[in-house]
Amino acid sequence: MMGRLVGIAIVFGSIFVGGCSTYTSELERGQQAFEKNDHERALAVLRALEPDQTHFDPPEEAKYAYLRGMTDYRIGYRADARHWLAIAKAIDDKNPDSLPADWKNRLTPALTELNDEVYGGGMAALGNDGKKPKKDEPKRPVKKDDE
Repeated sequence: MMGRLVGIAIVFGSIFVGGCSTYTSELERGQQAFEKNDHERALAVLRALEPDQTHFDPPEEAKYAYLRGMTDYRIGYRADARHWLAIAKAIDDKNPDSLPADWKNRLTPALTELNDEVYGGGMAALGNDGKKPKKDEPKRPVKKDDE
């Protein structure tokens, strides 16, 4: 009986460890696609991984949030980018050195730009149409139902 319990424990332990390595390998796949500028593929991998991000330790969570945010940013999904980059920054603030220095150097100006857009024109200024507004292009006006 004791041998059977040990055997069951080993099987479940290997499934758990194998599952974690799968999440980590998927995160690596998303990073590789991101680094190859294959942003659509990176976004597909990262979106599929989103429900499983609870299995990550803090550095992996920060990595996921950074990659997701920067992928959204590069595609033009600015509201989503702001969300994920803010999460990456918060995790890294709480767990210093979760993100590499070069990633932080890209995260900070991107998040600052997105925050400035929100502070200047509200969330509608970010849009999520997949297009980055040009610097000299006026922001879209907010529609008012009263008019």
